[in-house]
Amino acid sequence: METHPITNGCLLIAEPFLGDPNFERSVVLVCDHNDEGTFGLVLNQIAQVKLNDVLTDEMYHDFSLYVGGPVQQNTLHYIHRLGGLVEESIPLPNGLYWSGNFDRLRQLINAGAVKETDVRFFVGYSGWSGGQLADEMAKNSWIVAQADSNFILNTPSDQFWRGILRQMGGQYRVLSHYPVDPRLN
Repeated sequence: METHPITNGCLLIAEPFLGDPNFERSVVLVCDHNDEGTFGLVLNQIAQVKLNDVLTDEMYHDFSLYVGGPVQQNTLHYIHRLGGLVEESIPLPNGLYWSGNFDRLRQLINAGAVKETDVRFFVGYSGWSGGQLADEMAKNSWIVAQADSNFILNTPSDQFWRGILRQMGGQYRVLSHYPVDPRLN
């Protein structure tokens, strides 16, 4: 399969035979990639709790919460498409932003100016030390793709992995039909 470079804003799609339960059928948004390592958020693992379940000060509107990865699951992260409305946001390609001033985001949510399709919250994150992700790429553990903010924030989590592979077409569309456990096929 062809390989694409890993860049901020790209998606890492777990190969169907990855074998790591933390990342089975996962799609990870790369938020920061450099020589020292990679920071990303799993886009399609919905948590069993909602955002207000983990906050000390509740928001007026409760949002779904996702598991961003197995690292530091006591931390809260978010991506959004609100741009300059949330100061200190870090721009990513394709109309997405990462992080920013949480108090300002809370104000916007409480004022009803933010819909759930504008922001996604995560507990924990996915992280790779320098060279670790390159080793995994050499073992064909991940497929690199791009997607816009509409696909990322509007696609239901249970359709995300298959949806992005289908969108890529060709050999990736075939992979989208690969069974979770081929022994049961």
